[in-house]
Amino acid sequence: MRRLRTAQLQAKFLFALAIVPASCLHGQTIDSRAQLPDAPQALPILLAQQSATPMAQTMSQAQPASPVSPSADEHPRLTQADAEQMAIKNNPRVSLARLLALAQHQVVREARSAELPTANAAITAEQAEDASRISAGSLTSSRLFEHAGAGGNFTQLITDFGKTGNLIASSKLQEKAQNANALATTEDIIIATDQAFFDALQAQALLKVASQNTNMRQKTQSQISSYTKNKLKSTLDLSFADVTLSQAKLLELNAQSNADSSMAALDAVLGLDRQVTYDLVEDTSPLSLPPQDADPLVQLALQQRPDLQALKLSQQAAVRFSHAERDQKLPTITAAGTVGSVPIRPATYYVQNWWGGIGVNMNIPIFNGFLYSAQAKEAAIRAQADSEQSRDLRDRIVRDVRTAWLTANTAYQRVAVSDQLMRQASLALSLAQTRYQLGLSSIVELSQAQYQQTDAAIGYTNSQYQYRLALAALSYQTGATP
Repeated sequence: MRRLRTAQLQAKFLFALAIVPASCLHGQTIDSRAQLPDAPQALPILLAQQSATPMAQTMSQAQPASPVSPSADEHPRLTQADAEQMAIKNNPRVSLARLLALAQHQVVREARSAELPTANAAITAEQAEDASRISAGSLTSSRLFEHAGAGGNFTQLITDFGKTGNLIASSKLQEKAQNANALATTEDIIIATDQAFFDALQAQALLKVASQNTNMRQKTQSQISSYTKNKLKSTLDLSFADVTLSQAKLLELNAQSNADSSMAALDAVLGLDRQVTYDLVEDTSPLSLPPQDADPLVQLALQQRPDLQALKLSQQAAVRFSHAERDQKLPTITAAGTVGSVPIRPATYYVQNWWGGIGVNMNIPIFNGFLYSAQAKEAAIRAQADSEQSRDLRDRIVRDVRTAWLTANTAYQRVAVSDQLMRQASLALSLAQTRYQLGLSSIVELSQAQYQQTDAAIGYTNSQYQYRLALAALSYQTGATP
C-alpha cells in the first residue's frame, strides 16, 4: 500500500508539472487535492508589477498595462515635464542664478561709465569779511569774497590706452559667463527634479510590490493555518508562515516610509514649502535604445555644456582684466572744462560777471611702490589658473559622459535580464507551491521561493526606473538644453 501511495503521489506531481506553465500565464495554480483550500496564486507580484510599471518594453516579452491612478480625485496629477517646469519656476537656486546675471549686467554699465563724460553743477553764495584771504578746510582763499554765483564743470576721458576698453570687455565676458552659469544651474535643477521624480515613481511601485507580497504571504499563512487546524500540516509550517508574514509587513512599512520620503524630496526640489502628495503620471512611451557610440556624445558635451562655456568665458574675462591691470602703467589723457556766472561780486576783483575755461590734462604714473606691476602680475597668474581649471573641467566632462554612457547601456541590459529573472522566479514559486501542496517539499522551500520572487520583482522595478534615470543623466552630461 505504501508503494502504491507513493506512485500515486508521483503521478499527481508529474501531472501538475505538465500543466503548471499554462496556469502560470493566467496567474493560477492547480488544486490537486480536493479536500484542501485553494493554493495561493503564483504570480501576484508579477501581475502587480506589470500594472505598477506600464512601460512598453521593446526588448522583453512583458507588455504592461496602462497606469491607473486610484487617487486621481484626491491628489493633483504631475508629469515629468510639468515637474521640470515647476522646478524651474519655483526653485530659489534658479532665481538666484538669474538675479546674479542681471546684477552682472549692471557691472558692464559701471565699467562703461568711465568712457562717458562727467558733469556737475554748483550754486554758491558766500559772506566774507573785507580783505579776508586766509582760510582753512573746504573754503579756499581765492573764494573768500562776498559773492553769489552758479556754474558747472565737466571731465571727459580722451584715452587711457586700452585700460577702460579692457575693463568693459572683461565685464561683458563675465556677464556672458554668469548667463551660462544660470543655464547650468537650470540644468542642475532639472536633473535633480528627474532624479526625485523617478525616485518617487520607483518608491511607489515598490510599495505596490511590497503590498502585493504582504497579501500573498497573508493568504499563504491563512491556508497553512487551515491546514494546521485540519491536522494536515505541522505547527512548524505555521510558525514559518507567521515569520514570513511579519517580514513582509516590515518590508511594506519600509516601502511606505521610502515612498513618503521620496515625495517630500520631490516637493523640496519643486520649490514647495509645504507637503503636497502628487499622483505621478508615468511616461508610457517605449524605452529607447541607448546611443551606440560615446565619442559623438563627448564632442557634443564639449560644445554645449553650459558650465564649461561659463568657465571658458570667465578665463577670457580674466585675460582682459589682466590687460587692464597692465595698462594702469600707461598715461591717462582727459579733457576738463568749466563755465559759470557771478551776478553778485565785489567790483574790485571781478571785471566780468562770468567765467569759463577748458583744458587737457595728461596724468603720467611714475612710481607707486610697484603696485601696478604687482596687480598686473596677479591678474595674469589668475588668468592662467582659470585656464587650467577649464582644462580640468574638460577632462572631467569626457570622463562623466563616458561613464554615463556605460551606465545607460548596462541599465538597458539589466531591464531584460531582470524581467527574465522575475519570470523564472515566478515559475519557480508556482512549482514550489505545487510541491508543497503535494507534500513533496517543506515550508522552507516555499518561503525561499516566495522571497526570491519578491526580490526579483523588486529588481525588475528598480531596473526600469534606473534606465530612465540613466538616460536623463546622459542627456544632462551632454549639456542638452532644457
